[in-house]
Amino acid sequence: MLSRLIMKPLIARTSLVVLCIAGIIWLGGVNIRALIGFDLLQTGSLDFKPNIHPYVERTVFSFIAQSSLVVDVAYVIVWIAGLVYLRTTTLLFRENGWLMMSVILFYLFTPVEVYTTVLDGKMWYLDHIGSNDLVEFRKIFIHRLAALSGVPMIALLGYYTVICLAIFQPMKLRTASDRLSSGHA
Repeated sequence: MLSRLIMKPLIARTSLVVLCIAGIIWLGGVNIRALIGFDLLQTGSLDFKPNIHPYVERTVFSFIAQSSLVVDVAYVIVWIAGLVYLRTTTLLFRENGWLMMSVILFYLFTPVEVYTTVLDGKMWYLDHIGSNDLVEFRKIFIHRLAALSGVPMIALLGYYTVICLAIFQPMKLRTASDRLSSGHA
């Protein structure tokens, strides 16, 4: 019994640390991959720049494929660590509205992430096993950017909202002792 009381908070803290580290890698990788990929496109459109050398374009597609592998693995780790944290934490949804909203925003977009991960897998497969045909890379790349009419971009904004919710913790039930200790009686 005593070991369960000690292990549960330890598992919760460990999973939270894993979640934070994997989350930084995942969201940072998403941003870096976007910066790399948008260098191929004309500003404000999904048209490729006409003067890019094919070797440079192929190298950029290889960078995107490699970073997609890291990003997708980090997402899976965040997903699993989030479930472990929710299972072992002492926080209750009814007292921490911010946690409930964070969970909804994160797990709501799981189907979108699975779909885009499949597209990332196709690009990785093409990069390592497929051909060097730039047309195929371009098709997958544009399909990835235009996937689901921009829902992946909405998901990314939702993930940034989760960060804000975790920092500021709105909708948190304040007890009388919390109000007294903060000076708001």
